[in-house]
Amino acid sequence: MDERPDVARLINQLIGTLQDGERGYKKASEAAKDPRLKSLFDDYAHQRVRFLAELRDAVRWRCQFEPPQTTSAIGALHRAWINLRIAISRDDRAILAECERGEDSAMHEYQKAAHNRLASPLREIISHQYHEVRSAHDRIHYLRLVARAA
Repeated sequence: MDERPDVARLINQLIGTLQDGERGYKKASEAAKDPRLKSLFDDYAHQRVRFLAELRDAVRWRCQFEPPQTTSAIGALHRAWINLRIAISRDDRAILAECERGEDSAMHEYQKAAHNRLASPLREIISHQYHEVRSAHDRIHYLRLVARAA
């Protein structure tokens, strides 16, 4: 059992990041015009819900503490920004840019977690999720570049 306060803080940050990602992708899906983007954003929102469940279960089992249900202050600011950008532009390119910015933040949080000494099951879950987040980032980045070139 890993009871270090820094591990709890790290996990809380990841949970907040995942919650923020879920909400951000839901907002992006609601605002996107392209049905393929709506579907992609819905898929990523569901992915983040799945990641949350995996991480919470691992934390309950491995670290024996109850993960929080709150989101991060930075995430709230990002959601406010994406809401403003969506309201002003209603442009899929702007939505993709904001989603990429959110993925940049998520990758940063996962990289911080990867550099921490965590117990094996938790480390493996975080590593797997990081690779999925990075894949989402790369896809969003590519779609943004394609949309910009169009």
